[in-house]
Amino acid sequence: MSTTTANSTPTGELEKFQYDDGIVKKFVVVTLIWAAVAFLLGILVALQLSDWRLNFDLPWLTYGRLRPLHTNAAIFAFAGNAIFAGIYYSTQRLLKTRMFSDKLSSIHFWGWQAIIVAAAITLPLGISVSKEYAELEWPIDIAIAGIWVVFAINFFGTIVKRREKHMYVAIWFYIATIVTVALLHIVNSINIPVSLWKSYPVFAGAQDALVQWWYGHNAVAFFLTTPFLGLMYYYLPKAANRPVYSYRLSIVHFWSLVFIYIWAGPHHLLYTALPEWAQTLGMIFSVMLLAPSWGGMINGLLTLRGAWDKVRVDPILKMFVAALTFYGMSTFEGPLLSIKSVNLLGHYTDWIIGHVHGGTLGWNGFMSFAMIYWLVPKLWRTTLYSVQLANWHFWTGLLGTLAYYISMVSAGITQGLMLRAIDSTGRLQYPDFIETVTKIVPLYWVRALAGVLYLGGFLVMAYNIWMTVKSAPAEQKDEEAVAPRLVLGSSTLTTTVDKFHRQLEGMGGAFTALTVVSVMVGGAIEIIPTWFVGGYLEAPPSVTPYTALQLHGRDIYVREGCYTCHSQMVRPIPAETLRYGAYSRAEESAYDRPFQWGSKRTGPDLARLAGKYPDLWHFRHMLNPRDVVAGSLMPSYPWLFEDRTNFKVMSKKMAVMKQLGVPYTDEQVEKASVDAQAEAERIAAGLTEQGAPPKVADKEIIALIAYLQKLGADFKKGGIQ
Repeated sequence: MSTTTANSTPTGELEKFQYDDGIVKKFVVVTLIWAAVAFLLGILVALQLSDWRLNFDLPWLTYGRLRPLHTNAAIFAFAGNAIFAGIYYSTQRLLKTRMFSDKLSSIHFWGWQAIIVAAAITLPLGISVSKEYAELEWPIDIAIAGIWVVFAINFFGTIVKRREKHMYVAIWFYIATIVTVALLHIVNSINIPVSLWKSYPVFAGAQDALVQWWYGHNAVAFFLTTPFLGLMYYYLPKAANRPVYSYRLSIVHFWSLVFIYIWAGPHHLLYTALPEWAQTLGMIFSVMLLAPSWGGMINGLLTLRGAWDKVRVDPILKMFVAALTFYGMSTFEGPLLSIKSVNLLGHYTDWIIGHVHGGTLGWNGFMSFAMIYWLVPKLWRTTLYSVQLANWHFWTGLLGTLAYYISMVSAGITQGLMLRAIDSTGRLQYPDFIETVTKIVPLYWVRALAGVLYLGGFLVMAYNIWMTVKSAPAEQKDEEAVAPRLVLGSSTLTTTVDKFHRQLEGMGGAFTALTVVSVMVGGAIEIIPTWFVGGYLEAPPSVTPYTALQLHGRDIYVREGCYTCHSQMVRPIPAETLRYGAYSRAEESAYDRPFQWGSKRTGPDLARLAGKYPDLWHFRHMLNPRDVVAGSLMPSYPWLFEDRTNFKVMSKKMAVMKQLGVPYTDEQVEKASVDAQAEAERIAAGLTEQGAPPKVADKEIIALIAYLQKLGADFKKGGIQ
């Protein structure tokens, strides 16, 4: 599959064996099932942002709880199962052997589906850590790590028993994916349990933000990019029946990508309280990332040189071309958005949402669809039911993706400009935050329509695949192959670099070790210094830890997904300091586990909320936001006024926080329940005096109000410089 090949010298007798196609079929089927779930959830949350009434006043159907479920379903259920289907099929054929263990393949399959079901149950129940793409609580995190180890053992065991010594470029990207995702997941998920479904991370504040976006950006890099590049390097040449354009370019593409990508995470935190050196480092490496990313896109597109007549009539190749084009667009836009002046406009707006979905719908979606269209007829020994329907799917999906991207970029730039607008007198031109949201609601409806178009195209695909499988012969057997025990290969490559890399491709252990070193360097240089530079991690005496009731209220805030719409980070720019007050300092977040700096503002920033409104305002706001903010898109939370606060768990929460370094005394931990009840009684009494109903001290709304009135209170008291 490469333009340069090795002369093969077989050793040992020819062996006949079967590939395990059954596991590939299973992953293909569940990919289609979870895709439907992810797309439906996406449409629902898009509609909820268009009309608050579609939250239905039910806790498990609110935007704040469903949005993390949508992202997890799209990334780990749809894209994840597509990755596994593609890897299991291509790995066996590239290494000319059956997978290392059928039992491990089965454990991987059922274990991963169980994890997805667990996420589908826990996230709507509000069981969430609140860290982007890592919301699942500690028991599920452990299960993820365990199943990933099963996958890794099966994959690397297959490399050990392979019959083909040379590891083709797709295998390189699979290796990078497996080792890096494991590293990212383990480091970002180090939490101390409070109970079965509650934990606090060991990292806090600025350090937690850095670790999270080191994980979050590289989850996109090594779960939604490198494995799909591996799939591209295998399935695109197969579909086009042409060799990859350049072996040497694939070498440069791989090593530069895995080394540079890991450094780029801090560009999600530009203009925040993260140290300036980390922000600059992230920006520089993000801009550098453009070169290897476009190298991969060019390598893919030029593989189709001389085959463009076929592209015009073949929907599978059209989808591959669309996927690579969207990959190129996203990997241009990402570095663009990491430039500080551009990030100043785009961050916290829907432009970022458009950018992300251009990649997921266009790159990951079309790559998965093309691969499945190519795989299914081969797996089931038949032909595709309808090429015309596949073409309909392509055009409908393309239109949906473009409509989504254009609407969200337009919405983001519009809101960004409105939020930054300052008139000739030096005052905000749009002082009411809600005005910047209501202006872009029509574009939210366009986004929802785009989602319907994309789902419609997918349903056409699902029908096409169903009819294809239905037409397959009743008797199905795994594909058989014949190969020598091992193909050694003597290289015909001429340059020293090419010869060295060809030798490296034959050494699975050494190749993997070099990959691990490449991805660890950037993460270590960014994260390790935060352990030794304590000035921005330690709180001054004026910053006090949360009371027991405030800590519990913070957990309610996390449970309801308030962080999906609100940030707690005032950036040091004129428009934000005019709107919210003094900009945020890192030490203010020293006791925040996890941090709540946010990534999207559908509502205003809350970092300086304390004392801005009386308790009764918050009480009414959570009961019906439109009573206090005309035109608000925020849902109501009636259950907070009915569900009782669990005072008994507060001592355990404070004990874990004390273990993590929060300066609580033993007496405070022991008396947490009593102190929390006393604080709740004081807040409830004040509310009653202001006109609220009596006897609400034991309701969850009181704990939430206690937390909201803490935000920025220490800063306003003074002492933070």
